[in-house]
Amino acid sequence: MQSSGLSLLSAEGEFVVRPAHATDDPGTLPPQDTVFVTLKARAQPAAARAIASLLAPGGVAVFANNGIPWWWNHRGDGDAAPVGKLPLLDPEGALWSHVGPRRAIGCVVYSANEVVRPGVVRHAANNQWLLGEPDGRLSPRLQEIVAVLRAAQVRAEAVTDLRARIWAKLLRNAPLNSLCALTRLPVDQLALEPGLQGLLEQVIDEIAAIAAADGVDLSDRATAAKAAPRLGAAVDGSAAPSIRPSMLQDALQGRAMEVEAILGQVQQFARERGVATPVLDLLVPLVRGLDRAARR
Repeated sequence: MQSSGLSLLSAEGEFVVRPAHATDDPGTLPPQDTVFVTLKARAQPAAARAIASLLAPGGVAVFANNGIPWWWNHRGDGDAAPVGKLPLLDPEGALWSHVGPRRAIGCVVYSANEVVRPGVVRHAANNQWLLGEPDGRLSPRLQEIVAVLRAAQVRAEAVTDLRARIWAKLLRNAPLNSLCALTRLPVDQLALEPGLQGLLEQVIDEIAAIAAADGVDLSDRATAAKAAPRLGAAVDGSAAPSIRPSMLQDALQGRAMEVEAILGQVQQFARERGVATPVLDLLVPLVRGLDRAARR
């Protein structure tokens, strides 16, 4: 990025931008009003101090990642106690302690991309960013960040029901990521194997049941999500057919996967709420094993 900028390859053409600064040392940057954290969930705790050091007084960190976020249990100023930590996502409480949930904004991203090589990203489909406060407020800072994104031609929206939006994405994210990683098949190929299609639909039903136990009704969305492999996992059904979800990309590259955010913490919620999840209970140890093998 320092030498060649950052390139985006898409159906609309190739775009190259040259960031004002590109560094692998956050300590070289001045305090920021807004920090976008696009690290995958597994890498976030180790970067907690660096993220916190980048934040100016009153600054905010936008966490754009898949699955359940580390700040999930923070629903207001009276809830920022240690009991809110999620050990599977923030094992030592580093994010909770150094960044703090009051300085976090959540973000659900619908955008299929793949890193072709360092500094070059191929965009396959979608451009939808849903941002929300952990406590559900439509705060001034949230609206300001959304305005900045829209000015940059990012289709951003401020939402007051971010947790419901996270559950809705998990309907597709959990089964597609896990099954594609385990089989090495892109999304559209899952539909060609009836057994895989059946497993996918069962996981969707289990995710919907866990969400319902959490107070979120996804029954209509669950029905629609079962067609995801045939639609290439696109929000609007128009994506290129051979999308490779992030877990599949990571497995092929020998990188750590977002197992706990997408699967493990969801399973933990199910156990806490007494929801039976036989297929998810099978997938979690299999994908954890795959993650261990890929990293080794």
